[in-house]
Amino acid sequence: MTLTLGVLLLLGLCQSTISEDSLFPVGHFDDSLSFQLPKQEYETKDFFPPDSFNGLFRMVNNFIQVVQPNAFPKDIIRKLVQKKFELSMDYGKPESVVLTLQVIRYELGILLCALLGLLFAILMPLVGLCFGLCRCNHKCGGEMHQRQKPNEAFMRKYYALSLLVLCLLMSIGVICGFVANNYLTTHTKKTYSLADSNFRDLRTFLNETESQLNYVLAQFTTTKKRAFSDLDNIKTLLGGNIQEQLRPHALLVLDDIKAMAKEIQEISVLLLLVEQVLWELKNGMEGIYKNLHQVKSDMERSLKDPMCNLSSVSAKCNSIRMTLGQLDSNINLDLLQLLRPEIDRINVVLQTNLSSLVKMGYTSINNIPEIVQNQTKDIRVALRRTLNDIGLNIISIKQKIPIQEKLSVLLNHIDNLESIIYREITRVEKYESYRWLSCLIGCFFLVLIIIFYFLGLLCGIVGYHPKATPITRGCVSNTGGIFLMVGVGVSFFVSWILMLFVTLTFVIGANVKELVCEPYQNMELFQIVDTPYLINKNWKYYLSGLVLNKPDISLSFEQLYRDCKDNEGFYTALQLEHIYNVSEHLNIEEHIRYVNAEFKKIKLNLDVVLLSKEGRKNLMDFSDSGVEQINYDDYLAETAKSVTKVGLLTYATDLTAQTNKLPPGELKSSLEFNANALRTIHLTQVLPLEPELRELHMNFQELQQKTNGLKVKVTKIVDSLDSTQKFITNNLSSIIMQESKMFSAIIISYFEHYLYWAKISVTRNIAACKPLATALDSVVDVFLCKFITEPMNLLWFGIGEATILLLPAIIIAVKLAKYYRRMDSEDIYEDSVSETWHLTL
Repeated sequence: MTLTLGVLLLLGLCQSTISEDSLFPVGHFDDSLSFQLPKQEYETKDFFPPDSFNGLFRMVNNFIQVVQPNAFPKDIIRKLVQKKFELSMDYGKPESVVLTLQVIRYELGILLCALLGLLFAILMPLVGLCFGLCRCNHKCGGEMHQRQKPNEAFMRKYYALSLLVLCLLMSIGVICGFVANNYLTTHTKKTYSLADSNFRDLRTFLNETESQLNYVLAQFTTTKKRAFSDLDNIKTLLGGNIQEQLRPHALLVLDDIKAMAKEIQEISVLLLLVEQVLWELKNGMEGIYKNLHQVKSDMERSLKDPMCNLSSVSAKCNSIRMTLGQLDSNINLDLLQLLRPEIDRINVVLQTNLSSLVKMGYTSINNIPEIVQNQTKDIRVALRRTLNDIGLNIISIKQKIPIQEKLSVLLNHIDNLESIIYREITRVEKYESYRWLSCLIGCFFLVLIIIFYFLGLLCGIVGYHPKATPITRGCVSNTGGIFLMVGVGVSFFVSWILMLFVTLTFVIGANVKELVCEPYQNMELFQIVDTPYLINKNWKYYLSGLVLNKPDISLSFEQLYRDCKDNEGFYTALQLEHIYNVSEHLNIEEHIRYVNAEFKKIKLNLDVVLLSKEGRKNLMDFSDSGVEQINYDDYLAETAKSVTKVGLLTYATDLTAQTNKLPPGELKSSLEFNANALRTIHLTQVLPLEPELRELHMNFQELQQKTNGLKVKVTKIVDSLDSTQKFITNNLSSIIMQESKMFSAIIISYFEHYLYWAKISVTRNIAACKPLATALDSVVDVFLCKFITEPMNLLWFGIGEATILLLPAIIIAVKLAKYYRRMDSEDIYEDSVSETWHLTL
């Protein structure tokens, strides 16, 4: 019955899915695109840990292996299936005879044991009947007379010990019987909950399949939203990347030009300042040198005074005359030319706003994202439409495959199968109570027999008196002998019934274990079912013909079971791609082709000009302005000098000292006047001019520093500008194409990821059919083999062992009873012989 239910479960689930003509399949990412199909949680365990009785079960299995050492008869079973297990058909044919002999040969060990069991069951009541009649005629030990033997004490002990050992061995068998009976009953009661959990798992499997498929299809919306988000952000993702490709080159040049524009402004300001200071300085120095020239001329006239011809005065006059050269001009004003030509050329340069032109270059770079955003507006609308069309195509997969309808059909089959199984389980539980009671009664009788034997041994040993003769034995000893004979009588009464039960359960249990349980565990049973043309002569592979309606496709029950055991998807396990190829409907290349076609339409018109021709000419004009060619050495040399060759205050002081040595007169008065004039020039003209001279010197130093290598610097900037502009001009289109491909690759990668994941989910994860394998395991491996066959085998093994030991126990008990029971007559004992009666056990 259980094997039938298992086959119904597997074939029913498969057949229910093909009631219609077609079948259906049940780099650059963040967490938002990390799809995870919701996992199904099932109640039924697919693994049962070994319990404490596995050692007993293995012992029985080893015994069966000894009785039935032959390998699994695949060929015999195939032939039997082909003949539909009817060996009587064409029995006279040689192949039928050979097949029958092969079956007998395979079952020889079991048949011999069964034959011995039947002989035991037949002969035991006959022997018991004959034995009883024989004893009634005072034969077969029925005569209440015990003959004298020399080894009576030894034989009594030997029989008593042998019976005790047999009782202990029978007790072990009875214990195994009780354990197996209780194990069988306990686990049979678990059948309902096992079936209930399996059917709940199957319903979960069916119901969740629909939600899993909906989840897979719904994730396209997530993918599409991510793609739409990137399209909306094309300003940053595409325009920003194009900008980043150009920015390192462009900004370096623009920063240099910007710095040069600032430097032009600074040089212009500095030139104007130098020009102004230089003009003021020249005017001031011309006044100083004019005044000094007048003082010098006046002193020269004064030194022509006749008084200087005097010998006492002439030396002093000559001394003063020799210092007059110190009043000449110290700075060559001819070398301090004004910078008006350079200023005029710089002013021409400044007429062009180079900073503004540089800002336009910055703007052309900074506006790239915005330009991309504006110029791709129509493309983005088209891409949205294309992606929406792809979404409709993907969602239509569910509409093309009537999943809910198929699942409802399968659910109806599950409901029907569930009602059948629950009805059978109720019947099993009902008969299980009868079986439990019957086995309990059988074990009880064995226990009763063992108890009789134990009581007989106990009373016989305790009641035995060494001085008592056979006719004078006490009541306790006599009661022990009676208990032994009662045990013998009960043994004859129940042993044949127990042996019939043992034989029947042995034949069934051993064959189920050898022909169902072991082949199921090592897949040999599936290999039988998968034999080509076995079940249906017109189909090479029965399962593929049943499910796919294509019997030539290699689809086996074994592979289906393995795939379901590994929790593969129903689509992969049943090879449903031969009916509905999901890969074709989720063809990544086909969808990518549409998206690529739209991205190829992207035509960006980016006019990136770092600096206009006017700006470039402005730079070249600046380099030719001549500020670098100014003779800074002359300017710095002259401005580094003091205003006068000699300090006027010192000179005036020395002049006054010389004048004081002169005699009073016009010469002395004139020289004193000149000394005072020098002091006035120093205070009113020289002192104010000295800071301006120092400032002018520093300005020329700064101007020299700024203009040093100016032409080379400008030339480098212009060359860098030209090369960068050439790079942008020559490579901008390729950069746009490259970044557009990268951007399209990102968008496409979302759908590649989704479509690949969706295909894997539909083909391998959705409707993962482990509950089917678990349900089949629950029927065959768990219910039939572990719950029924293994404890049943232990039951017949324990009861059979105890029943077989009843035979020697009967013989020994009958013989031992002679030594315990009170006899009606006895032999005459000699003293030497009577001494043996004094021996105790």
